[in-house]
Amino acid sequence: MRTAVETNNAYQKIVNSLKRQKKGATVADVCAATALPLSTVRELLPKAADEYSGHLRVTQSGEILYYFPRGFTSRYSGFGAFLKKTADKTAAVVKTALIFLFKVWIVVMLIGYFVLFMALALASVFISVSAKSSGNRGRRGGFNTFGLLWRIWFYSELTRPNYRYGHVTQNKEPRRPIHKAVFSFVFGEDDPNKNWQEQKDRAIIAYIQANRGVVSLVEYMAFTGENSAEAEESILTFCSKFGGSPEVTEEGTIVYRFDELLLRADSENLSELVPPIRRLKTFSANTKTMNGWFIVINAVNLIFGSYFLNQSFSSDQVSQLYAYTYNFISNVTENPHNFIAMVLGLIPLLFSLFFWLIPTARYFFELKENDEIKLQNFKRFGFNKIWSSPEKILTDSFRRPSAECSPRDFAAAQDRVIKDIGAISNPEVELTENGKTVYTFSELEREKRALEKYRANLDTSALQLGKTVFDSGE
Repeated sequence: MRTAVETNNAYQKIVNSLKRQKKGATVADVCAATALPLSTVRELLPKAADEYSGHLRVTQSGEILYYFPRGFTSRYSGFGAFLKKTADKTAAVVKTALIFLFKVWIVVMLIGYFVLFMALALASVFISVSAKSSGNRGRRGGFNTFGLLWRIWFYSELTRPNYRYGHVTQNKEPRRPIHKAVFSFVFGEDDPNKNWQEQKDRAIIAYIQANRGVVSLVEYMAFTGENSAEAEESILTFCSKFGGSPEVTEEGTIVYRFDELLLRADSENLSELVPPIRRLKTFSANTKTMNGWFIVINAVNLIFGSYFLNQSFSSDQVSQLYAYTYNFISNVTENPHNFIAMVLGLIPLLFSLFFWLIPTARYFFELKENDEIKLQNFKRFGFNKIWSSPEKILTDSFRRPSAECSPRDFAAAQDRVIKDIGAISNPEVELTENGKTVYTFSELEREKRALEKYRANLDTSALQLGKTVFDSGE
C-alpha cells in the first residue's frame, strides 16, 4: 500500500514523462520513462488525462495512446486554477449575500409601500369624510369607511382563515410564510436538479457494478446525454474519481474498467441501463390566487407611484390626496415636492416595474432551460434505444416517454440523437417504400458484441469480498 506522499511523487513522475512525450505516450512509454510499476501507471494515467484534458487514441497494435493537444495547463492546480477557484468562491459568497439582501429589500418594498399607500389613502378618506360631517355622526361615518377598507386588506386571501358553518377550519397544508411566497413569485423555487451530478454518478456506478465493472462510451453517453466529444472528456474525470482505467478489446474498442467498484458487500439493487431523468423547473409553487394577489399589490404600488410622480410635477391643481400628503410631509422636510417625487413616486414606480421584470425574464429563461433539459433527457433515452437495438432504427420510432423527455422540436431532437451517435458509428441509411428513413448502425452492433464478449471473458472471481477472516468485534 502506497502512502499519499509516494502516490504524489509517482503521479508527478508520470506527468513529467508525459510532458516530454510530444506525440503522446502509451502505458509502456511511461513505465520506461519512470520505472514505476505497471499497476501504478495504469492507475494514475487517467488522473493525468483528466487534470490536463488528455485524449485517447487506439493504435494498430491495440494499445491506448494518451496525448494532450491542449498542453499541460492544470485544471485543478497552479496560479490560474487558484485564481479561478478564489474568484468562484468569492463570487458565490457575494452572490448569496446580495440575493439575501435583495430578497429582504423586495419584501420590505412590496408590502411596505402597499401599506404606506393604503394608509395615506385611508387617512385622506377619513379626513375628507370628517371634514364634511359634523359631530359624532361624521366621526362614525369616517371610522366605518376606514374600518371597511381595512378589513378588505386584512381579510384578503393573504391573511384570512377559512370559515365553514361558523367555525374556523384548518388548512390541509400550512400556509407558506409571506416572505417565502414573495421569493417564490420573483425568484422561483430551488433547483430540482441541484443533486443531479450525484444522482447521475450513482446510476452509472450501479450499472457498472451490474455489468462486471465495465462500461462503454455509448453506455456512458446514455447516462449523461453528452455527445461523443464531451463524453470522451468527462468519462476520464469519472475514471479519475472512481478508479477506472481504459482498455482495448481484441476488436479494438475502448472500454473502461472499474475493478474496485466490484468489491462491495451489498450485491442487491444493481442497475440496468436506465438513464436518470432531470426534472423540469417550475415557475412558482404558489397558488394562482397567491400570485394574483402579488400582482394586484404591485399594481397598486405602480398606480400610486405613477400618481405621486405625476402630481409632484403637475402645473394644474393637485388632488386632495396629494394635498393631504404634501401637508403631512411638510412637517418632515422643507422640500415636500422633491421628497414626494422621489420617495413616493419614482422609487415605487421603478420598483414595481422591476418586480414584474424579474419573473417575466425568469419565465422565458426557464422556458429555454426546460427545453434544454427535455433535449438532454431525450438524448439519453435515444442513445439507450439505439444501443439496445442498433439495427433498423426509424426516425419516427422514438416515442415520447414522458413530458420531461419531449423536446418542443421533436424532429430536430431525433436528428440530433442520430448525428451524435453517428459521430461514433457511421450509420447505413436507406429509404422504405413509404419514404421513411431507416438507420442501421452496423459498427455499433459489432462494438456491442465485442463488449459482451469482453465482459463474458472477464474473470471477476478475485474481485469478490470472500469470507470474513478478521472481526474487530470478536
